[in-house]
Amino acid sequence: MYRSPVKAALLIFSALIILSACGFQLQTRAELPPQMQQTRLEIQQPYSRFAQRLETLLEQNGVHVVESGKDAAILEVPLNRTRKQIQSIGDDARVREYLVSHTVHFRLLDKDGKEMIPLQIFEQSRVYSFNEQDILAAEREDEFLRNELSDSLAGMVVRRIGTYGK
Repeated sequence: MYRSPVKAALLIFSALIILSACGFQLQTRAELPPQMQQTRLEIQQPYSRFAQRLETLLEQNGVHVVESGKDAAILEVPLNRTRKQIQSIGDDARVREYLVSHTVHFRLLDKDGKEMIPLQIFEQSRVYSFNEQDILAAEREDEFLRNELSDSLAGMVVRRIGTYGK
């Protein structure tokens, strides 16, 4: 099959036009408040996927996460909870779908303890099918969804902090 360079360039140009028309933009760094130059992360379950991802995103956006320090802003995450519930049951009284939800509460304080961002609540959930004939696949899907929810919520928290003062 013969392809001309002109056709290839036209195809790439068309794809770029379509992407820009739909509002697609590459994610840039969040403009976090300068008070967060040094930030202490006070989080429930500090070794969870969410906590690790949040710390990574903060550092990627120019924040130095510290263990202690009186000159550090404080990002409090008093609730970081993941739940799994039965979503539906089949005719044979067996579970068919589960709902995995992740809830995060957070607020941001400056170094003097003054509230910069009041308590915010973010929650996301996903439903997945359960097949008892393939339990390993269901467990992998559950783990994948939990990780995806953690990553997504960490990004939401950083983006919300980036809107401070705007």
